[in-house]
This record gives sequence, structure tokens and C-alpha cells, in this order.
Amino acid sequence: MTIKVVNPGLATSVQDLGREGYFHLGIPQSGAMDRYSAIAANRLVGNADGAAVLETAFMGPTLTFEIDSIVAVTGAEMPVKIDGETQPLWTALQIRAGQTLSFDFLKAGARAYIAVAGGIDVPEVLGSRSTYVIGALGGLEGRMLKAGDVLPVGEFSGSFVERQVPAALRRDYSKPCELRVLPGLYMHRITEAAQEAFFADNWKVAPEADRMGYRFKGGRPLDFVPREAPFGAGSDPSNIVDSCYSYGSIQVPAGAEPIVLHRDAVSGGGYFTIGAVISADMDLIGQLQPHQGTRFVKVTMEEAVAAREAARKRLVELAEALK
Repeated sequence: MTIKVVNPGLATSVQDLGREGYFHLGIPQSGAMDRYSAIAANRLVGNADGAAVLETAFMGPTLTFEIDSIVAVTGAEMPVKIDGETQPLWTALQIRAGQTLSFDFLKAGARAYIAVAGGIDVPEVLGSRSTYVIGALGGLEGRMLKAGDVLPVGEFSGSFVERQVPAALRRDYSKPCELRVLPGLYMHRITEAAQEAFFADNWKVAPEADRMGYRFKGGRPLDFVPREAPFGAGSDPSNIVDSCYSYGSIQVPAGAEPIVLHRDAVSGGGYFTIGAVISADMDLIGQLQPHQGTRFVKVTMEEAVAAREAARKRLVELAEALK
């Protein structure tokens, strides 16, 4: 039971919900950049939430199925086709052995998720099938897909059920992008004026945006509070004695361009962090395109927890909608 990769598209890899429990050893969690879309795709085809899917960025792959199966594509607005015929997104689709799944040009968002009934059945590494390319870990031989690859598919005992995610529960790319931020331990390293400017300025996604982190540009440089550099820190005012980084941490090297650390980011380093994007907004970052306008919005811990609860309830609503 396999799928042949005719054309890999761009940065297509096997991902699940991530490799937890090894961050303290310097192994990032990896997993889908947009977890909600990956979960939705799996639920559409009858998989468990954590089944392995394909994540593709900006340009989708061409895949020939050697089995009858069920597929679903969610996330970015990247029109999907079966044997050249356009199919609906966020919908369970039947595909027959010998048919080809392909994609049209991207219209909105950045990353699409392709779920197949039974899941992509590559070996688990440290409890996950997710690909961590820099560490050559997981996925298919620890790398992005290439033409000629053959993807194994897990056994599936279910049957086709017509399912479609309601419009209200899909990604909405028409809204202005705002990323909510919980200020962090090193916010005091910049002046009060710089703190206000960071949240007041309009930023744009830089071309340097990938699974490790998203860089933003266009805002005013941050002014640092004068200090005598502590032993072990570098000479740049943004340097600190090495510290841990949480998922979503925002480091600002030289105070110039913020970088939000994402699924494949390092777990620590020597740059100060201004805070962290809250967990409820991290999926959204994975769907941002280069040059897209963005604002950072300061929130409290109470607001961050409430946003996390709202995201959890959205998954409950999704389950109800797909019954």
C-alpha cells in the first residue's frame, strides 16, 4: 500500500503532531506548523489526530496512488486536483488506484496538509514520524520528499464517509494578521519607548521564514537599556548568558528584526527574548507568506490562557461538525 511521489512540490515532508519530551536535549518538537489544519485533515479521512500527514509549502506535490484510498487537503488555499479535475478543500475525497493527486497555484496561506486514510506509515523515531531535516531525523530518511520516493501507507479498516469542515471552522485569510504576545523575562533589556514601539509598529514577514523560525522586518530598531555585559555574554547588547527558549519565543538579534522560533527551532541560545507568541496563534504563523503585514499585540497570562481554551473548544466544535 504505497503512494509514488511524481513531483515533490516545495518543502514537502512527513509530519505528525510532534516529538515531545526531548527539547531539553536540543531535539526540537518538529511536527505540523499548523496543527489545527493537520488535525482537521486527519479527522476528515477517519485517522487519529496524531497520524502522519504530508506538509507542503507554497507549491504542492504530485502524487500517484497505488491503492484505493481516502484523502483530504486542508490549510492553505491551494486548489487540489484528482486526475486534473479540481476538488474541494477541507473535504473527504475518494481516490482510486492509478489516479494522481496534484495542485494548482497557491491563492492564500502558505502550508497545506494532505491526509491519507491509514496515515503515512514511515517508522517512528523517538515516538514521532515527524521530519526534522537539520537533524536528519524521522520522516522519510530524515529529509524532504523528492521525485521517485515511495510512501508507505498504514492499514485502514474504515470506509468512506462524506465529511466536510464547515466554512466557519476553516482558516480565514481575509482578517488582518495579529499575533498575541506574552512579554517575557528579558523585556526589561529594552527601554520603555522601545517596548511601546514594538507593539505599535507594523511589521512584515521577511523572506527568511521557515520551519525553524519566522523573521519580521519593517519596525523600528529596539533601543537597549545601557548595561555592563555580564561574564559569558557577548558584546552585542542583545546578547545574554545562554538561556532556554520556549516554543514561540521572540528573539531580536541586535535589536533589529524579531524572529519567532517555531517547530524546528533550537532550544536555547545567547540572544535575549522579548516574549513569546501565545500557543493559540502559533498555527497562524505557519500560514503567513513573505511580505505579509503583521502586528504584535501584548496580552496578559489570563488572556493567553483564555485563548488556549478557545482553541481547545474549536477542536471540540470540529469533532461535533464531523460526526
